[in-house]
Amino acid sequence: MPKLTAPNPPLPPPLSEHICRTIYATNLAIQRVHKVVLDGLGITYPQYLVLNLLWDRDNQSVSELSGQLELEPSTLTPLLKRLEAAGHLTRVRNPQDERQVLISLTDQGRALRLEAGCVGANLMEKAGMSADELRDLNARIRALHDNLTAPGTAGEG
Repeated sequence: MPKLTAPNPPLPPPLSEHICRTIYATNLAIQRVHKVVLDGLGITYPQYLVLNLLWDRDNQSVSELSGQLELEPSTLTPLLKRLEAAGHLTRVRNPQDERQVLISLTDQGRALRLEAGCVGANLMEKAGMSADELRDLNARIRALHDNLTAPGTAGEG
């Protein structure tokens, strides 16, 4: 931890001014907004994230999915098993590398994409923002994330 050399270091700002708290609370609020719609689709928010990755590019390995979600493969595996049991995807060993498990959508999983369009529409309505405004906000938050996770960034372990 860096030491402050100033004789009177600045005091931390009030919690309401901490960006980490605001992003954390906003993430929870977004998940609550999504939950209403996702419950109707029979999937959870983490399952929705996995399905989105597969809708963008089907037939990915567990390690590819876990890297994109920034989750450990061991955390992702139970979620994938539940999606498989629900009929949304299949898990098969890669014939070229038996250590690797490939995840692919079923017809049912692909069809769910058409129903899931209401998730974003619901968020736009609840947020009172247009698709362009949400895209811009997302790009700015993604840039913050990318800067904070770039190699050589303080706090990287």
